[in-house]
Parts: sequence; C-alpha cells; structure tokens
Amino acid sequence: MEKENDLPTEKEIEDRIYLVRGQKVMLDMDLAELYDVATKRLNEQVKRNPGRFPPDFMFQLSDNEWKNLRSQIATSSWWGGRRFYPYVFTEHGVLMLSSVLNSKKAIQVNIRIMRTYTRLRELALGNKEILIRLQELEKDVSKHGGEIQVIFRYLKQLLRPENPPRKKIGFKVKNE
Repeated sequence: MEKENDLPTEKEIEDRIYLVRGQKVMLDMDLAELYDVATKRLNEQVKRNPGRFPPDFMFQLSDNEWKNLRSQIATSSWWGGRRFYPYVFTEHGVLMLSSVLNSKKAIQVNIRIMRTYTRLRELALGNKEILIRLQELEKDVSKHGGEIQVIFRYLKQLLRPENPPRKKIGFKVKNE
C-alpha cells in the first residue's frame, strides 16, 4: 500500500476538477500526474479499452473549451508538446480508469478521487437545500411583510414615545 504522504490531498484533487459541458471532469494530464504515469501511457490504456469509456465517461475538449479552460487555469505551459486537445474524464470515467491502470498507486489515488467527488456532491446538495429553505423564508417574509412593518412601527413607538413632556408637579416659585 502506498504511504499516505505519497497520495494527493483532497484539496489537490479538488483543484483539478473542472466544470465542462455541465459536468465535473478531470484532465488526462492531471490524472496521469496523480497516478504517476505519462499522459501518453494513460491515453494508450484508454484507447486499448474503448468499450470501457463511452462518451459520458470521457470526451475530448473542443478548441473553445480548451482555450476557456486554459484561461481559467491561467497556465499556458501545457500547450507546448500537445498535438491534440486533451481528454477529460467524468467521475465514472475516473472510476473506470482504475480498472485499466492496475497499479497500487492508481487504486489508492482513485479511492481518494472518489471520496473527493462524493464530498463535493454532498456540499452541492447541502447548498441546494439551503437555497430552497432561503426561498421559502423569502416567500414567507413577502407574505407577512406588511404585518412585520406594522410590528416594527409599534416597537419604534414604544422605544420613542411621542407624548409631550408632562408639567412639573409641585409648588411654583415666582423666580422660576
């Protein structure tokens, strides 16, 4: 088993997950680096097993997608030696990679990647639930907005009474 220190952290994996065509994907070169294999070797293994990688598991970036992704990553050094646009792997494609890259490190890294995808999905679901609840609260407030304003008006009156000051009680001296 690989040492824990040799494996990428969840943060390192999360930083390599991008949104392309509405899907969370990872670049072939990032995966190759994580698995400690050459990108060319990773792609060779994929091409040797085409039945394992349907279009919803893996696809090649278009020119515009690659330019857009490169601008997000803010790195141009990757472009140097590539003769074709990179492949990206969806969560299922990454999972399938563990079956074609049969090394101990690939298996351990894959486990870590799957845990990261799961955590991201849970965060997204949690955020969705919060947004739904906020929308419900917003509707409730808009329904009761007039009533809430009346309550605030009464509270302000209690805090700042509008009654005129009372006359002093007692004897009056002519000099006062």
